[in-house]
Amino acid sequence: MLTKVRKYWNKSLHDAKVAKRPISTKGFFDDLADYHFGKLGYMRKFADFGSYKGKKVLEIGCGMGVDLLRFAENGAIVTGIDIADRPLEMAKRNFSLHRQKGAFMAMNGEDLKFKDNSFDAVFMQGVLQYTPNPSRMVSGAHRVLKKGGILLLTVYNKYSWLNLVSKASGVALEHSDAPVYRKFTFNEVKELLKNFSQVELKGERFPVATKLHSGIKADIYNSIFIRVFSLIPKKMVSPFGWHITARAIK
Repeated sequence: MLTKVRKYWNKSLHDAKVAKRPISTKGFFDDLADYHFGKLGYMRKFADFGSYKGKKVLEIGCGMGVDLLRFAENGAIVTGIDIADRPLEMAKRNFSLHRQKGAFMAMNGEDLKFKDNSFDAVFMQGVLQYTPNPSRMVSGAHRVLKKGGILLLTVYNKYSWLNLVSKASGVALEHSDAPVYRKFTFNEVKELLKNFSQVELKGERFPVATKLHSGIKADIYNSIFIRVFSLIPKKMVSPFGWHITARAIK
């Protein structure tokens, strides 16, 4: 299974299609970042990149390093791992072009090769839903965190507005063809994090204009659905965000 997962993510560079500038250029990575933080409007506040200056931060499933770069730019000592070689090489390129330092390693997030109590924070953005054994990955993150260290993670919500949109429109969810693809309930995330002393969960990621799709369905989504959805009070829709975010303290 891990071979299939590695092969898929070597082939499928996340969000690469939205970049307007040539691949591997500084502009390419800047396009990815603009799209990423535009789509995930909650991410800067959730990750709180500026809070880890001088701290050791590990990202499991770092991809092309879009989030990890922000930790580094704010003074964190960063390490990024990924099971796939291609996005890892892209992450190194991203850091080099932005003149930032980081350590990068090809590694299975379910089998971390770090000593106990090594990191002040572990960041996992959209990774657990694609790994064969999520509980093993979370246990590893718990082990390598220092006492009082913070785990930040996001996963797909099983009961999200986006699931309904996908079914109604017949448009498949991004990466739903991955070898491993799952969604979680809030209770399932709580169970995964049961060994942490404090856990805070929230529903996030609400409708924004799509750049991955075009045509009449995309036009209706962008011009009508988003406008109607925005009229619903945030408190009512929060449990149905596409992402469940978790901030857990060891």
